Amino acid sequence: MFRACVYPVRRVSLIFVLALLVVVPNGWAQDHRNATSEHGVAVSRSVEASDVGAAILEQGGNAVDAAIAIGFALAVTHPSAGNIGGGGFMLVYPGDGRDPAFVDYREKAPLASTEDMYVDGGSRKNHRWVGVPGTVAGFVLAHEQFGTLPWENLVMPAVRLAEGGFVLNSLADALNRALERSENDEFKRVYGKNGGAEAWQASDRLVLSDLGRSLRRIAEQGNDGFYAGETADLLAAEMEQGDGYISKEDLSRYAAVLRKPIRTTFRGNEIFSAPPPSSGGIALTIMLGILEHFDLKSKGRWAPQTVHLIIESMRRAYADRARHLGDSDFIEIPAHLTTKGYARELAASINLRQATMSEKLGPRLTEAEESPETTHYSVIDRSGMAVSNTYTLEQGYGSGVVVTGAGFLLNNEMGDFNRNPGVTNRQGSIGTPANLVVAEKRMLSSMTPTIAVRDGKVVLVTGSPGGRTIINTVLNVTLNVLEFGMSLRNAVDAPRLNMQWFPDRVGFQGVEDPAFADLVKQLTVMGHRVTRGGGGDANSILAKDGTFIGAADNENGGASAARR
Repeated sequence: MFRACVYPVRRVSLIFVLALLVVVPNGWAQDHRNATSEHGVAVSRSVEASDVGAAILEQGGNAVDAAIAIGFALAVTHPSAGNIGGGGFMLVYPGDGRDPAFVDYREKAPLASTEDMYVDGGSRKNHRWVGVPGTVAGFVLAHEQFGTLPWENLVMPAVRLAEGGFVLNSLADALNRALERSENDEFKRVYGKNGGAEAWQASDRLVLSDLGRSLRRIAEQGNDGFYAGETADLLAAEMEQGDGYISKEDLSRYAAVLRKPIRTTFRGNEIFSAPPPSSGGIALTIMLGILEHFDLKSKGRWAPQTVHLIIESMRRAYADRARHLGDSDFIEIPAHLTTKGYARELAASINLRQATMSEKLGPRLTEAEESPETTHYSVIDRSGMAVSNTYTLEQGYGSGVVVTGAGFLLNNEMGDFNRNPGVTNRQGSIGTPANLVVAEKRMLSSMTPTIAVRDGKVVLVTGSPGGRTIINTVLNVTLNVLEFGMSLRNAVDAPRLNMQWFPDRVGFQGVEDPAFADLVKQLTVMGHRVTRGGGGDANSILAKDGTFIGAADNENGGASAARR
């Protein structure tokens, strides 16, 4: 059976069959954040992008096809994080006996990079902080490995959204704020209403003609439509004009990489997640490995000891993250970090009644601050193939630089490297060597696209934006489903905990809720400093009894179901 939770899927199909230029956003039912189907679900931060994914599934595409189409659509409809000028990670569970695969399309440091190039810091809203983009190459590689529909079919929905425009809705206010802060003339020209002379209204339509032409080149030429030819010329010229570091050689040399996902087990489930240069999969594995030694379910989700143990697992995983993790093509990652034996040792180190002072796990290490402005989406098709994809421009709207004549925003991912090699201060901070800048190195990330599988079938597809809080958001949702048996809607909506080792405090969304007053009081007695905190949009899918349930996290997000 099928329950339409957005608007009837016949209407979505008709839109794309007739090649209508835009998806009509005002057709949403009140519960557009939820979708249920036996034939596939797509969940993203954008109503229009989720609809694009569902339409691709209806046309016979698989989950990878839909994920690629969603990614390009988000480059149009969610410009603060959706992108072709950034990078990220795609986790694929084929569901047909083939091994899971991880497509690494993280940005790289340009060839001109040096270890101390950012010692002086400064604003990251300029050309100097742009890493070599990877998104297009990553989607091309995913399509080569797993795609079924023609490449052009996956890019053209985004072309139509860009050239025909889409209604801004909640994006209007966000764009107005970004335009007020922007010092980039091309950003104002492309994203401003009448060049920035007027404020956007929610009912206005945004047309992105230059971006549409760039996407058309990608649709027609694949990688060469971005890393060579006109787009590459425009990008290189933009870099030269703004004293950036990326050259045409950087673009021609860029390649996405297939890697093996990090794999662990938890309560009889296989968990697949992100390997380096993401820290997400290893940190999640450490946390789950620790918590597997405790019967959390019998204590209850919000029992003080349960929450204490979750916090302590986070504290230890983040300490190891800071010490050891970076791009495995350049550094050696200690093999013991993902072992059950190591998790057992860490579990035994937890005082069940008292918080561990973070400094007792080692001196604070200087790390790059990751922006929460990332985006995650999840897809599953009728065969059980699942995709968990997280990608980013780093800060909101990335560097704020729009490539003149090409219409797309560039990332500022170079800020995710540690910038001060060997610098020590009175607080004991040092620059961690694992994530220092090296030419063609990928910067460390916290993105944690994750898929849980039981008996060969997908149970949960999840992930999140949120900078360094990403890993903790994924842990919260994963535990809510696999340990505490929550419904997906409740698992996504539940208050989240966030402890990153340093600063030595616990972010908790429920800290001001009277229902959690006693919990906060008891955590304080145990030595935890509990403050207000949160996480990103855990746009997730639960598979249960042959039915797929999608839950978009943010109220502006969308979950679309497919029917064939």
